[in-house]
Amino acid sequence: MRLPLVLASASPRRRELLVQLEIAFEVVPSNVPEQPLATESACEFAARVARDKAVHVARERPQQWVLAADTVVVVDGEILGKPRDRTDARRMLRQLSGRTHHVLTAVTLLAPEAARADEVVVETTVRFRSLHDREIEAYIDTGEPFDKAGAYAVQGHAAAFVDAIDGSYSNVVGLPLDEVRELCRRLGQPARATHVDRST
Repeated sequence: MRLPLVLASASPRRRELLVQLEIAFEVVPSNVPEQPLATESACEFAARVARDKAVHVARERPQQWVLAADTVVVVDGEILGKPRDRTDARRMLRQLSGRTHHVLTAVTLLAPEAARADEVVVETTVRFRSLHDREIEAYIDTGEPFDKAGAYAVQGHAAAFVDAIDGSYSNVVGLPLDEVRELCRRLGQPARATHVDRST
């Protein structure tokens, strides 16, 4: 039996966060390209990608609710996506070292048959302490940066890099829980006390 909600994401962090809302869901990853257009701001880019992910999965699961999200890291107006390789990860971490950056997560929720839709973009400010080159190299050695926007996971080893967070912590991990709960409330998506997570 298919569950009420589909999470359109392969991210284990989003899956773990969504469990906390006690909503029954299954996972159907989308394969939407995540490249910003030349004219897009970071906010517009994240919102478009989240929307595209939701629409893509909703075509496969038209009878279900679909929740999608996209997270970007922004510093000096530059969008830092997932690093291509070790050199790119090193560049990003050096750019974040000793500085403040912004984490934006866009969330889209689609009702069955796309009868209703709502979306939100949440921004959190994060400050890193100054990082030594040896710390950066040791962190890259863990392999953690390579599937993360901005080349770091705040809930992982990079927690030791953070001086301060202003705003939603779960947003930095990849899914702003308070805002997701509010989207579900506004659109009437029912929560279930029993969680079931089925990856397809």
